[in-house]
Amino acid sequence: MAGKIENEASSSSSRRSENRGESVIVDVGKRRSSCGYCKSVGRTSISHGLWAHSITVDDYQDLLDQGWRRSGCFLYKPEMENTCCPSYTIRLKAGDFLPSKEQLRVSRRMQRFLDGTFDGKKPVLLTDESNASNSAAKQNDSKNSEERSKEEQSVLFFSDHIDDAIHAWGANGEFPTGFHFPRASVKKISHAKKKLIEGFEDLQYSSNISFQIAAALKRSNISEISPETISEKLTDLLNKRGELAGFTARACKGHINIHSASKQISSREGSEIVNTCSQAPRSGGAKRICMVKNSACPQKKQQKLEIRLRRSSFDPEEYALYRRYQIKVHNDSEDHVMESSYKRFLVDTPIVFVPPTGDDTVPPCGFGSFHQQYIIDERLVAVGVVDILPRCLSSKYLFWDPDLAFLSLGKYSALQEIGWLNENQVYCPSLQYYYLGYYIHSCSKMKYKASYVPSELLCPLRYQWVPFHTARPLLDKRPYVILSDFANLQNEESSQQQNPDCNLELQHHNPGEEMIAVSDEDEDLMEPDFEGSGDDSDSETNDVLSLDELKDGNVGNILVGLKNSRYRYKDLVRVFGSTENNYLESRLHRYKKVVGSGLSERMVYSL
Repeated sequence: MAGKIENEASSSSSRRSENRGESVIVDVGKRRSSCGYCKSVGRTSISHGLWAHSITVDDYQDLLDQGWRRSGCFLYKPEMENTCCPSYTIRLKAGDFLPSKEQLRVSRRMQRFLDGTFDGKKPVLLTDESNASNSAAKQNDSKNSEERSKEEQSVLFFSDHIDDAIHAWGANGEFPTGFHFPRASVKKISHAKKKLIEGFEDLQYSSNISFQIAAALKRSNISEISPETISEKLTDLLNKRGELAGFTARACKGHINIHSASKQISSREGSEIVNTCSQAPRSGGAKRICMVKNSACPQKKQQKLEIRLRRSSFDPEEYALYRRYQIKVHNDSEDHVMESSYKRFLVDTPIVFVPPTGDDTVPPCGFGSFHQQYIIDERLVAVGVVDILPRCLSSKYLFWDPDLAFLSLGKYSALQEIGWLNENQVYCPSLQYYYLGYYIHSCSKMKYKASYVPSELLCPLRYQWVPFHTARPLLDKRPYVILSDFANLQNEESSQQQNPDCNLELQHHNPGEEMIAVSDEDEDLMEPDFEGSGDDSDSETNDVLSLDELKDGNVGNILVGLKNSRYRYKDLVRVFGSTENNYLESRLHRYKKVVGSGLSERMVYSL
């Protein structure tokens, strides 16, 4: 009898898998751990966990579409109603991707770096000393024109950095969606003016943007923040970003003043300031950065970038780069970054590899877990850890060379992964989506994910995909939202022609009007190592089932693995006693709820 049951369950599983293996999991149950996002004191992060011995690409794709993620072989799904930081799966349809101006600048910056026209060094800007050294040349009209051009480049440099600080401040959620900040303007302080102000000899530039922002906020009835408060906030951001090329920002009675921190900045001989970025007008949003080019030094040779896709495996060179990255970028201690934890987090995978089939159902690389290496002139500079599945490329993590932070490799790799999807749709048309992991609205380090537009969030209850521009105003109000309720209501109301004035508060939001600003240090965090898979977590195996969970249907068809055999649970009831059955059924009800009816009948629930 047992053999008959085994053959029936196994043959059903094999017919469905189409030689793609089988999924075998162990139910870990509810997990409580400390939260790496809100840094709460207690164990406020609540999720359900599964340990996967193996999982097919089809089953893992379906789990992603129900809000699951993986850390190595550990699968987890937040309990959205109860956890401290609800985590929404976010994705983007690659073919619809609209790159922002900043994302386009990242691509151009990499190309200039490879061409040898950009080395990532801080720009050398015009100061009073360089003005004085060129005073004799002011007799010549062409020299005057060149000097004015250099001054304009310096003014644009500081204006753009102040604008970046403003948008980074605005992205923190302190202001309502759709508020447009005025553009910053910067003026050069003349030598004569500085002589009139004692102690301001090193003052070079100044901006009154804080007064303009305060006035705009007051006109919009948003808030009344004083120019002094605004200028202090912006100067703090400017100095923390450390991109002012040896200058420092100081707040003074609402003004943002730029002071030269060192007189050595203008002492280079044989150097000229050249504009190595796009010549687009400033109104178009392109940042102009003045870079130093030494006329006595030859231009750098061109470099070659290679992108290699390898199946997930341990590579000593990758591990060495990971160690440097974790220690320098995330400030981990050396003894905390161990080879064993690296393997468990980024190398181990339960996903069963599917080789290419030569038809349009599998891409040339196959399905499975991969490491995408970025190599410049035989030097490994970044590694993206990804899962390639039947309908998507799921980005898990990225680590990069800290010496190349100026290249924004997090943004660059995301653009390459989106491009890879578009290229491989020719070979596998079902590959359409780019999954960026979880989006946590309250976590500033996650907000950059929504800058890849048009993105969608997964409804935590009905597993429908909702446009981000619909979800964002709702998440501004509360962390947990059944997104599909509002999306469906919006669709119904927009279709009621007889009532054109009826709208949700979301209706007039244009997702293209603003982009979420983010600093480069945040862009690499695709998915953190899940705390619940380690020792700092508690399992709850004896918690009481709710009435909803008990009503979740019959568990008799759940596929169970016992002693290397496969059974339907209904065929095992007579094997166990009443106590064992009661305990097991309570576990199976909860398991069915968190993975869904279909997956519970396909994946092997290992006892």
